[in-house]
Amino acid sequence: MTNSEQKAPGVGLLTVLLGAVAAGPILLYGLSATSDSIIAELGISEAQFGLLATACFGCAAVGNATLGRLADRHSDLSLMAFIFVLSALALLLVVVPAGFGMLLLAASLAGIAQSFPNGVTNRILLERVPTAKRIGWVGVKQSGVQVSQLVASLAFPVLAIGIGWRGAALAVAIIPLLLLVMTWQALRTTPLLPMANPVGGTTAEADAPDTNATTDSGDATVPAEATDRSPTRPARHPGMVWALAAFGLLNGVGVQATNVYMPLFAVRELDFSLVLGGTTAALAGVVGVIGRVSWARRMAKGASGLHLLLILALIALLGAGLFLTAGTFRWSVLLWIAVALHGISALGVSVVLMSALMRVIPASSMVSASGIVTAGMFFGFALGPVGMGLLVSSVGGFPLGWIAVGITYLLCTLLALVLLRANSRSRQ
Repeated sequence: MTNSEQKAPGVGLLTVLLGAVAAGPILLYGLSATSDSIIAELGISEAQFGLLATACFGCAAVGNATLGRLADRHSDLSLMAFIFVLSALALLLVVVPAGFGMLLLAASLAGIAQSFPNGVTNRILLERVPTAKRIGWVGVKQSGVQVSQLVASLAFPVLAIGIGWRGAALAVAIIPLLLLVMTWQALRTTPLLPMANPVGGTTAEADAPDTNATTDSGDATVPAEATDRSPTRPARHPGMVWALAAFGLLNGVGVQATNVYMPLFAVRELDFSLVLGGTTAALAGVVGVIGRVSWARRMAKGASGLHLLLILALIALLGAGLFLTAGTFRWSVLLWIAVALHGISALGVSVVLMSALMRVIPASSMVSASGIVTAGMFFGFALGPVGMGLLVSSVGGFPLGWIAVGITYLLCTLLALVLLRANSRSRQ
């Protein structure tokens, strides 16, 4: 390739980074948006429907926890291709009329497709995007999940009216395939940063400042040995990685308990139509995109990740309370406010976690470190829907479910306070 064919990172690369984060979740969001129809057609319970999310996020959690080191040694293009091909295959399996078992398999494949997006996209940012743009781009690409939620929550119910929910999955399957083509073009034409060098099939640390004797994350100071990454011997990740993973786990329980059952709650408890029920998730997606970009900008300006996590947990706690109140008094206005608070807070946690992570981890270990934090989130994602499904199916119904969601956000609040206090002591 000639130098004239190469270009600075632009909209094409940012689009495929966002697409990589969005591709895996689109199946589950589509199924959630049409959950009332699926439950009725397949004759399954609400708890069984929750197993789809558990299978999806359980596979994603295991993949993130176990495949990160392996992914560190594979190229950006191979990992991105894996994501898009598997996402398309999962959507195509939904079309096969083989009952609930086939849906479980499709959800599992969609989960495996979510094993690498955070890690490989973070590494691409470190390898190819200048520091001045990097944190802002994190906010945009992490919004891929909410873009996926928006697209699926609007497209699936509308398409289902004409061609059914299986036909909707078939139509949407073209999206990850188009993104695969765009990825090949974007990575081929966007060069590595000058200091990025191939190591073991991937690229090494591109920015020297992140590997100085000490690295100040804005939330914790990481000793030199935490950032010394050898290509032959994996180093231990700093404690902040595990703390961020723990927060992601707790928040993840509440996030997906809400995401998966929010449309069903609107249809069953507030008498919304299927399309209007899907719109609740779409609104959460829109607000989530705005929130993630906004929180990323705050991080780019030097805001403390731990302080932001505390704020997000408190807002999410308020949102859970409004979901409970909306169902109790059947006030649809409160539901829309709760949806907005959910989108701006709980759905914004991911970008803060990833931005904080990029302050302490070099490119050579970014996939595995991101895998640990993402695994924490996905374990929470896996637990939330099945737990919510069991509660909704019980005599306590949705009210008990929203109380449980509130408890998870209360625990997030307490964890953030503990981490802030520990960080304050470490700086004294």
